[in-house]
Amino acid sequence: MHIQQRNNVNVIGNGSATMVFAHGFGCDQNMWRRLVPTFSGRFRVVLFDLVGCGQSDLSEYDREKYGSLHGYAADVLEIMAEVAAGPVIFVGHSVSAMIGLLAEIQAPEWFAGQIMVGPSPSYINDGEYTGGFSRSDIEELLEALDSNYLGWSSSMAPAIMGAPDQPELGEELTNSFCRTDPDIASHFARVTFLSDHRKDLDKTDSPALLLQSSDDLIAPLSVGDYMHRMMRNSTLRIIDNVGHCPHLSAPGASIDAMEEFLLKLGF
Repeated sequence: MHIQQRNNVNVIGNGSATMVFAHGFGCDQNMWRRLVPTFSGRFRVVLFDLVGCGQSDLSEYDREKYGSLHGYAADVLEIMAEVAAGPVIFVGHSVSAMIGLLAEIQAPEWFAGQIMVGPSPSYINDGEYTGGFSRSDIEELLEALDSNYLGWSSSMAPAIMGAPDQPELGEELTNSFCRTDPDIASHFARVTFLSDHRKDLDKTDSPALLLQSSDDLIAPLSVGDYMHRMMRNSTLRIIDNVGHCPHLSAPGASIDAMEEFLLKLGF
């Protein structure tokens, strides 16, 4: 019960296989609402909030534990042990794609596949690797977040969401960012944007779907191409979408890509 309260875990459906949905930075499990109805009829769907986000227990936020993405990966495995049934398809958005990857490295026997939505193993350009940002870009972003979190949220959230024809989604993400505790958000942002998990990409064997938007401020196409080369059992699908949250702004195309991937896995 402690784990379910800590992460505000909700289970929908009772299929023989489990889909675990993990949200990105500044978000919560409600961000999956446009996808869940499609899959809850035949999967056991597990939704949760990362500690420090949404309706999680904020008193559980430990800056040392969550000083790397490994702390969140440990939580994922605890949640799966508590409520998952059968093989697990892990659906991770943005930073949670890497959290799912780290969880699978620790317990590969639990994972039947990974669906990574807008993933990035590293946001900072490094030699021939193009992550989308220079080191100074990230430092400036983090300084702006530290000095005026609400102002940063109001300007960055709509840009991250994209979806120019659906401005209400930008407002929703702004509100989600603004509900997050500024101190926790600042710490999590540093952990997220300064992380580098490129060396972990070849440590998993389960099939992975890399689901990317054609125009994404946070995870450019160069990142998807790199991950596809590094992950030996990956499929890269590009969705015609502006923004970092295709599960909200292009749910139909996202579902189509996911269904095609799941069919190949036999689900």
